[in-house]
Amino acid sequence: MVLISGPSGCGKSTIIQQLISDERVEFSVSATTRPIRDGEVSGKDYYFLTTKEFRAKVEEGAFIEYAEVYGNLYGTLRAPMEEAIAGGRVFLVEIDVQGALQLRALGEPGVYVFIAPPSFDELKRRLVGRGTESPEVLERRLKKAEDEYRERVKYDHVVINDDLERAVEEVRNLAGLQEGVS
Repeated sequence: MVLISGPSGCGKSTIIQQLISDERVEFSVSATTRPIRDGEVSGKDYYFLTTKEFRAKVEEGAFIEYAEVYGNLYGTLRAPMEEAIAGGRVFLVEIDVQGALQLRALGEPGVYVFIAPPSFDELKRRLVGRGTESPEVLERRLKKAEDEYRERVKYDHVVINDDLERAVEEVRNLAGLQEGVS
């Protein structure tokens, strides 16, 4: 299992998109209780569950981790992880810092990778460039990014995303996905 975390705007999703093009990688699809959005597909974007279904799965021990975020539950299902690893594939999890540290504390084996921006000025430039957040939300994201950045020392590896191609290659190597190796 390879767990990838980092602040909003650090390039996690872009790196992950490149990694999942490798047939040896299975991307973790999270379960959630939040409502499905237009264009989303259950089982591809998320596993959409009712709160009752989600809580039943918690009781069954079906999650390796779960958390409540803004009133909705999110979790990583155990069965897909076990199936991928048993099949010799890399199970790739994009997870927030809180979830990664929860798994680390539980002793869940994996390669823990923190994706860092080259600098906070660059992170701010990227977030502002998106044009999707109000000044208040932007400020909240930057504060959270600072808090998350302090936690990077608890990861196995920190990859600075100052050059996308190099960062992808570095994560690929950490995941044991060198070119030509199956």
